[in-house]
Amino acid sequence: MTSYELQRGLLVPESARSTRSSLSMQDFAELFSFGSSAYPFLQTSMGTLNEEAIGATLTQVARSNGPTFALILARMQLFAQIRFQWTRWVGGAPADLFGSQELAVLERPWPGGTTADLLTRMELDVSTAGNSYVRRLRRQRQSRLVRLRPEWMYIVLGSEEDAERPEEAADVELAGYVYKPPNGQMKVLLPDEVAHYAPIPDPDGVFLGMSWMTPVIRDLSGDNLMTDHKRAFLRNAATPNMVIRFDPGINVQAVKDFKEVFEAEHAGAWNAYKTLYLGGGADAKAIGADMKQLDFAVIQGKAESRLASAAGVPPSWVGFSEGLQGSALNAGNFTAARRRLSDGTLQDLWGKVASALEVLLDRPDNGASLWFATKGIPFLHMDAADAAKVQSTEALTITALVRDGFTAQSAIEAVQTSDWSRLVHTGRVSVQLQTPGEGGDGGSSGSDDSAGEAPQGGTET
Repeated sequence: MTSYELQRGLLVPESARSTRSSLSMQDFAELFSFGSSAYPFLQTSMGTLNEEAIGATLTQVARSNGPTFALILARMQLFAQIRFQWTRWVGGAPADLFGSQELAVLERPWPGGTTADLLTRMELDVSTAGNSYVRRLRRQRQSRLVRLRPEWMYIVLGSEEDAERPEEAADVELAGYVYKPPNGQMKVLLPDEVAHYAPIPDPDGVFLGMSWMTPVIRDLSGDNLMTDHKRAFLRNAATPNMVIRFDPGINVQAVKDFKEVFEAEHAGAWNAYKTLYLGGGADAKAIGADMKQLDFAVIQGKAESRLASAAGVPPSWVGFSEGLQGSALNAGNFTAARRRLSDGTLQDLWGKVASALEVLLDRPDNGASLWFATKGIPFLHMDAADAAKVQSTEALTITALVRDGFTAQSAIEAVQTSDWSRLVHTGRVSVQLQTPGEGGDGGSSGSDDSAGEAPQGGTET
């Protein structure tokens, strides 16, 4: 390793790194656009002051935007229910699950914490910052995990071919991590000390991940603006904007006096439904659009569906209006939505988090891999009838294979793994499972020698 460089801002001046800015949603979105072109959410080749504020800004989005919080909560509640086990891959699929003492650090990552607490934190970091970092501390025969804030982490890139720009080198590799809080000491960490979980890769990064909120940041801004519009509409007595026209002969001072009295009597939601009195020469006319004219519910519902799509969560499972209409609640569609979430989003996330955390553990043997167990998750057991049908079909298949002469163990393995090359035949014919030509009692196939003999003791005439 002849050189290294830090991804995401190690070269930022200390004065810049110690200052963090808090931006509004609109200001945040405008940082990544110029004219009609949008730029990537994370600029990862070199650090900037704006980059240092990304994590905090997205955290604020999760706190202040209702649909976003609902999606993050739905992902966390399901993602955190798995338990970790070891497995061995056989035929491209995980075989039996088994445990070991090494998994205790995942079961109790810190005092009072559980696996669910660890996974909840990791999912929250991934949703708000695109990356989750977990460090394992080994001190005095005790081991525990520490969650590292993503906005204070930097990835060290190394190369033996390009000392100046290792992120562009053909042999770029992970050299380690640097933890640098704004007011604390910098800590250099080795790759096997930190589990880096980044399920969605950043298109412009080497090892960095990207939040699912990144592509829909403008939809988030639009949803906030719709909420602000609703609040402003209600503050204005739930009526559209109003224009008051005056006769040209009325002087300016009279108009100002009328404006002061009018706003005192009719501005604000608490003054709704009052009778409007106008003086001579004044004419009131409503402008703008009300909620119905804007089709407010439809517009906001479409925006929520776009957010749900980016999060990988069907709208019907979060309670969004678009998912609670028409055929979306039919049994078949609802089940399909559940399978989209479980078989698509969750299975992908669970596999990746297991691979990320495996770095922190000592494997029981070279063939073992960290995997997850879903046996105790009620969400995945809702299709009990369908599961029973599948098991019944598998049982009939195993019975037929054994009847046709295959060993019971090989038939079970072939059905479980969908690998028919595992079948082993006994060499016996079907049904009887006897060697061809073998008799039943050894004497039944011969002829009766005494059939034509006369009875002994008889008298010959």
